[in-house]
Amino acid sequence: MLKALFDPFIEKSPVTVMARGMMERILNPGQIDEWFDSTAESQYTKDLLFSSVFGIMTEVVLGTRKSVNAAYKAAQEEIGVSVSAVYQKLNGIEPETAAGLVGYASAEAAAIMEKTGGAAPSPLPGLRLKLLDGNCLEKSHHRIKETRTISAGPLPGKSLVVYDPSLRLPIDVFPCEDGHAQERSLLKFVLPTVEEDDLMIADRNFCVVEFTCGIDGRKGFFAIREHGNYPWKPLGKEKYVGKSSGCKVYEQPVAVTGEDGRQRRFRRIGIRLKNPTRDGDMELFIVTNLSKSKADARKIAELYRGRWKIETAFQHLKDWFESEINSLGYPRAALFGFCVALVAYAVLSIIKAALAAVHGVEKVENEVSGYYLADEISGTYRGMMIAIPEEQWIVFRHMPLPRVADLLKRLAANLKLSAFRKHPRGPKKPAPKRQGDKNTPHVSTYKLISKRHER
Repeated sequence: MLKALFDPFIEKSPVTVMARGMMERILNPGQIDEWFDSTAESQYTKDLLFSSVFGIMTEVVLGTRKSVNAAYKAAQEEIGVSVSAVYQKLNGIEPETAAGLVGYASAEAAAIMEKTGGAAPSPLPGLRLKLLDGNCLEKSHHRIKETRTISAGPLPGKSLVVYDPSLRLPIDVFPCEDGHAQERSLLKFVLPTVEEDDLMIADRNFCVVEFTCGIDGRKGFFAIREHGNYPWKPLGKEKYVGKSSGCKVYEQPVAVTGEDGRQRRFRRIGIRLKNPTRDGDMELFIVTNLSKSKADARKIAELYRGRWKIETAFQHLKDWFESEINSLGYPRAALFGFCVALVAYAVLSIIKAALAAVHGVEKVENEVSGYYLADEISGTYRGMMIAIPEEQWIVFRHMPLPRVADLLKRLAANLKLSAFRKHPRGPKKPAPKRQGDKNTPHVSTYKLISKRHER
């Protein structure tokens, strides 16, 4: 199926072959340029192809190059334009284009993952779970002229991300160039993407009447933590229904009036916690339009607790990839970098789905470290691309989907899971209080260790 020059990498680093093959499959240069030309509104292709910019950013995100400039220098002859032209292109990429790239890549990835059979089953058959959360990009370096004379950290933007926990895949992103924008202001872009039988799970920041009633009006479902300002009226008394993970669970029917004046009947699920949240709350409430026949109160409480998976995904983006490139001060460039990281995450999700199909969903979920997988890809990628010319990867473009799934599973079977095993640590111990002396700004580590042995 693959030529002999692939054999050393199939034997020693099959995960890197999988990653590069899937990039060729879902985002090869011809495919991505065609997509860009049909999608971009204000930008257009002249001397610099969008695929070239995407390739540069991908190398930085994967960690195979340390900076945009380093990636540019490595591809300078092929690109044929100045580095200034590259940055100009990056700084002008529309947020809608960057978001569309994620949606396009995730749809392609989902089709492959479903064919491999490595997706986790939905906890509510017939419904598609979607986890919604916001992500604010870290402050950038003071490179833009207007930021050089201020001490405040420049925020290059934020975004809302929708994550599919069954596929372990970010499927939508809604970027915003204003780092101070309210996350709620972006919900008007999220709502039109809600489809019938979607179940949106989110934190209280997204508990607004327009959004919850809008989801209900689109025949979708939601389970969102109640915000203190969310207006509702009781339609009955709160009743105790049992325990979930040791927490007491209650339920109450409530009425919520939408902006159209229509009154909707929702359920208000109360959870009395054993331990306080990080905000000190001992109880929380979830508003939902799920009927009791679809999910009882304890099941809804369990589903809401699963929303931590999207927060974990954000942490993985930071740990596994260069998802927030601080040297990119212009919002559009920074947001594009974040979206490319989401695409890289999608490729890694394909790999994990193939591993799950071969080794079992639970084993891969609990034992395989995405960090070590990403590290292997980063460390092997450049050498592999020298050994295997780009034209050899074209085979992945036209390979029938069943053969793609079969090849991924064959490569997954060749991967030694022991090399990528997680090493979970116990709870962190509180840091001891440090003592300082302004007359002793430094200490000798050698002398400190020597004193330890004298005791």
